Amino acid sequence: MRLLIIGRLNGELITASKIAMSRGASVTQADGVPQGLNVLRAKGADLVMIDVAQPIAGLIGALESERIRTPVVACGVAADANAAVAAIRAGARDYIPLPPDPELIAAVIEAVAADRNPFVWRDPAMERVVKLAEQVARSEASVLITGESGTGKEVLARYLHARSNRAAKPFVSVNCAAIPEALLESELFGHEKGAFTGAIARRIGRFEEANGGTLLLDEISEMDVRLQAKLLRALQERVIDRVGGTAPVKVDIRVLATSNRNLAEEVRKGTFREDLLYRLNVVSLRLPALRERPADILELAGHFARRYAESNGLPERPLSAAAQALMLKSPWRGNVRELENTLHRAVLLATGAEIGPEAILSPEGETLAPEGPAARAAQAAEAVTRGLVGRTVAQVECDLILDTLDHCLGNRTHAAKILGISIRTLRNKLNEYVAAGLDVAEPGGARVGAAIG
Repeated sequence: MRLLIIGRLNGELITASKIAMSRGASVTQADGVPQGLNVLRAKGADLVMIDVAQPIAGLIGALESERIRTPVVACGVAADANAAVAAIRAGARDYIPLPPDPELIAAVIEAVAADRNPFVWRDPAMERVVKLAEQVARSEASVLITGESGTGKEVLARYLHARSNRAAKPFVSVNCAAIPEALLESELFGHEKGAFTGAIARRIGRFEEANGGTLLLDEISEMDVRLQAKLLRALQERVIDRVGGTAPVKVDIRVLATSNRNLAEEVRKGTFREDLLYRLNVVSLRLPALRERPADILELAGHFARRYAESNGLPERPLSAAAQALMLKSPWRGNVRELENTLHRAVLLATGAEIGPEAILSPEGETLAPEGPAARAAQAAEAVTRGLVGRTVAQVECDLILDTLDHCLGNRTHAAKILGISIRTLRNKLNEYVAAGLDVAEPGGARVGAAIG
């Protein structure tokens, strides 16, 4: 845990620093915001604690403009309520009154250091994944975590880091899908002052920030193939080049990556480097969808119900039997993320001694419907659409024409009517397919590779 204190270490701040160090944090101090920003650019931090006398709004604005995502808490004398309110409005996440209370300092540090999304499971399908994760956690091998969106890939990555030999070092996550392509290289590798417009100072990238620890490349399939070549070099040689830099920088990291796509298919399409896939995929962990691990549904639901009751200051309510039955019947196409959001709403809407089915609502306020014929039909349609992605219009058209002709047992006239094209257009298409070596159904149903008149 790396704590940066911005403000002169007088009296109470010295005490706060000592308390933080006694709780295992490494503490760096900066007299003011400019010096603090230099520390963040050069070394990074997991938490910033800033004196309310400092320009907090300026710090928050600078962090946002430079895309430095470090939480900030303010601290000041307990009697200065106006300063506390101003700090929160400026963007600080919390306010710590001084003189510091050791337990409060510890709670803030633990809240930042602790995993905000603890790994909860019960289903045997998840048990197999967790056991494999624990088996490889202490190795230095790269791990590729795959699964549908919302299944908890980043949570599993944090679980791996927490059980690794690097657990005391930083865990740094980069969402490759959320950062524009033009900025991702600088985000990963850092940049030198003047490297591009807006580069007002040297900034270390996520590789250097994670030095000694773990770097998670979240949704790596979204990374541009040109940047993948630079990433491959960094993984192979454990050196990086800052944008605008003149000398390579050594790094010591373990890399984890996640993807909700089939990377082998992306390799075939030319959008992902095969050598990079081999480098990342030393160990592969596939997270099953929530519908594939039904025993986890109620376990996770109870966990989220307790969490959001506590965070919203509401009484803890158990799920009623009817609510549990409804949740077990729902398809959860958004997986754990959808389940979490649903339980958050349910905690806020519930009024009785239990959370009933009337509180289990969709984001639009509709009753959460179990998976019936309509839902299954929608899923089937979605599956068909996904199957078309990555194929050309000509390929899809060819399959449609040949399948329709098969359905009509080779009858050209009927097939043309179903397809909504002229018989001449159909014959021209079929001649093209035969010339390409494809089998085409003759009247009577048999597919042959003969010319069509």
